[in-house]
Amino acid sequence: MSSFEIGREFLLDGKPVKILSGAVHYFRIVPEYWEDCLYHLKALGCNTVETYIPWNLHEKEEGSFDFKGIKDVGAFLRLAQKMGLYAIVRPSPYICAEWEFGGLPAWLLRYEGMKVRTNTPLFLEKVENYYKALFQVLNPLQITKGGPVLMMQVENEYGSFGNDKEYLRQIKRLMLEQGVEVPLFTSDGSWMQALEAGSLVDEDVFVTANFGSRSDENLDMLEAFFKKHNKQWPLMCMEFWDGWFNRWGEPIVEREADELAREAESLLKRASMNLYMFQGGTNFGFMNGCSARDHLDLPQVTSYDYGAPMTEWGEAGEKFAALQQAIKRAVPEAFQAEPRIRKQMAYGEIPVKRKVSLFAAADSLAKKQHSEHPLTMEEAGSGYGYMLYHKEVKGYDQNEKIKIVEAADRVQLFVNHRWSATQYQETLGKDLEVYLEKQNSIDILVENMGRVNYGYKLVAPTQKKGIRSGVRVDIHFESGWDQYALDFANIENLDFSKGWEEGVPAFYEFEWEAEECADTFLDCSRLGKGVAFVNGFHLGRYWSEGPICYLYIPGPLLKKGKNRIVVFETEGVAVEKIELKGEAVYRS
Repeated sequence: MSSFEIGREFLLDGKPVKILSGAVHYFRIVPEYWEDCLYHLKALGCNTVETYIPWNLHEKEEGSFDFKGIKDVGAFLRLAQKMGLYAIVRPSPYICAEWEFGGLPAWLLRYEGMKVRTNTPLFLEKVENYYKALFQVLNPLQITKGGPVLMMQVENEYGSFGNDKEYLRQIKRLMLEQGVEVPLFTSDGSWMQALEAGSLVDEDVFVTANFGSRSDENLDMLEAFFKKHNKQWPLMCMEFWDGWFNRWGEPIVEREADELAREAESLLKRASMNLYMFQGGTNFGFMNGCSARDHLDLPQVTSYDYGAPMTEWGEAGEKFAALQQAIKRAVPEAFQAEPRIRKQMAYGEIPVKRKVSLFAAADSLAKKQHSEHPLTMEEAGSGYGYMLYHKEVKGYDQNEKIKIVEAADRVQLFVNHRWSATQYQETLGKDLEVYLEKQNSIDILVENMGRVNYGYKLVAPTQKKGIRSGVRVDIHFESGWDQYALDFANIENLDFSKGWEEGVPAFYEFEWEAEECADTFLDCSRLGKGVAFVNGFHLGRYWSEGPICYLYIPGPLLKKGKNRIVVFETEGVAVEKIELKGEAVYRS
């Protein structure tokens, strides 16, 4: 068996080693492409792969654990080892990662008094139950047991959230009790306050810093922190940010390749490095995270390209070549190789085959639940996707005020199957004036746009989605609601035999024959807002707000012969055809 120790230097089997690592999230890349991604990581010059582990992906429903397919972290780590790579694993309950709720499962919000990331019995009980399942997968993969895992993270940027040392000790305790033998570490922002608040430095838990520029300045700060605590540890940047994430309605964040390479070379002269990200991949399904800015929640886009050395779709970009040269200058002995080329294909335009409105087909996708007051998404279902609320309301052939009280995140109101209003961010909760006949069908579609993944709002009640209080007509709350929790986990059950109506949310089905299966891109530039599925796989969200106007379709999701795409369009756009292009589409 091998050993990995942290002294004045990193010691692998007793010999000094510099860690050259890159972040790859197995859950953002289809398994068929893991090998290609890891090949390129090694070709860049790296000897290690780092990955987060998202709790909400592996325990989507409490007590039900899933480590299969794209969730098979064990298979991913074994593949990395087979390809000659070591691994750094970050199994902390919270991961940030621009991932829904920072990796925390939505079902935690069903518990009154739940305080996430705190030393409270209720939260720690749920973490322990998860760890009992997770570490059965991870423990055999530690380097002490012949696996590739060098070290594991206790908590992630906790110094940007709290300073409860007892909480950190409890997470450490749970990891040790589940059999962790490799060194433990924390990672935080590189300023003194964050390092002090988020670390267990006095308990010999290794401390790393996260930054993306001013390498010498940030390493000086980390070095000063070590000196203050009488530690002689190697320096490491656990997240060297080579790009950044993107939000709906904002320009793509860009970074020059040459400037990045200079910073990386400067960093490597003094420290070990983990590139964040090496290949970002895709926020498939409803798993995109959300930023918090003052009173606004700003959801991130489906693409997690991140401006990384490898694009979302696995193409070596300009940064790959620049970083490869920088690594070679800083670490001449590093193994490197040429990048591969992967094919993209344009399948052209495909006409719609069938279509059905949401109001007609909801019963085929979710069980109708009746309650006197609206249920939240967490109460009614998994907590992801959409909630459709319905009620028959009496009117007086006149305008009335409707107020949807405490809803999250984006609300569409339909009166008698006609769109009436959309509320989001600044307008949520304001009175809506609508004309009500004597009898009226009221439908309210609420979309969970993604829970906050960073900052103080992790503990805020706003992370409960759907309608939290109720709906007022005139000045009274309406009681007696039917609702459908729509996470589309059973999209294959969608009944297209019902009717289609113009101007309301609807599903559109497309079929085409593929002689060859290659990566392609669904052009969303002429669509409004919604989600799409290929052969039952949830590709993620699209939105005309941009800046991305595509959904990436990995070739392994296709099959030779007949393929099927289903689009759920919420804005009333009649989708008569779609186009599959050979390149990504951005807002002009």
